[in-house]
Amino acid sequence: MQKKQLISRDIEIFYNKASEETRLDKGMGIFEFERIKMLIDKYLPFQSAKIIDVGGGTGKYAEWLSQKGHSVFLVDPVPKHIDQAMARANKLKNKFSAHLGEARALSFPNNFADVVILHGPLYHLQSKRDREKAIKEAKRVTKSRGVILGFSINYTASTLVGLLQGLIHKKTFFEMCKEELTTGVHNPPNDFPWLLAEAYYHKPEELKEEFQGQDLIYLNTYAIEGIAWLDKNYFISISNERTKKTLMDLIDITENDTNLLAFSPHMMIASKKQ
Repeated sequence: MQKKQLISRDIEIFYNKASEETRLDKGMGIFEFERIKMLIDKYLPFQSAKIIDVGGGTGKYAEWLSQKGHSVFLVDPVPKHIDQAMARANKLKNKFSAHLGEARALSFPNNFADVVILHGPLYHLQSKRDREKAIKEAKRVTKSRGVILGFSINYTASTLVGLLQGLIHKKTFFEMCKEELTTGVHNPPNDFPWLLAEAYYHKPEELKEEFQGQDLIYLNTYAIEGIAWLDKNYFISISNERTKKTLMDLIDITENDTNLLAFSPHMMIASKKQ
């Protein structure tokens, strides 16, 4: 039987070519993984919570959560990711489950989970209506007073990278940046095939409004990389304990600064179901 197409063909092609399995093991991905775990930890209610990881990829976060003693249910629309996640889960004493599915139609009952994590849906759903469906579904499957965490890409992300790396002067790259800055819609140019597939890049206030629009209690918005990644010697600094501490302290005091959120490539929003 042919598997149902849950995502656009372009997104599936992107993830079939790219290695989501190794992305968090190199470059900025190492720090992103570390920071996201720190932020999720702030909202884990107790030792054995029931957690749905929507858009959980190959299961790196699900593995970490399972090892902490939680019951984890990973959902992802990419068959390749599900195969990799299941292989990872099978090596664990406390296994997590992996389900092929997508954020707008979760196959869980109402009031099922203590925590729902929206890892990929807010990136790849370009339509506001689709993102609202994903948030509404997350709310449906979350218990009363349960927590929903959403991860998004900042509308300034490509522009900041473009400025730092000189790509801003490439015509097609700049046209892409202008679109992201004005509409939030991200479509990679043909001459930059390594860029993320079609996506949506949020303004911080817009991200907050989308969650509040579903009658969720807004808790906070966090910068993931913050402004620390702008250190011109970032990769050297982050690998040294003394200089890494300086960067972590900087992030700690600025992670919720609304005036600085736009300098962080990624954000996490925390909300609660009433």
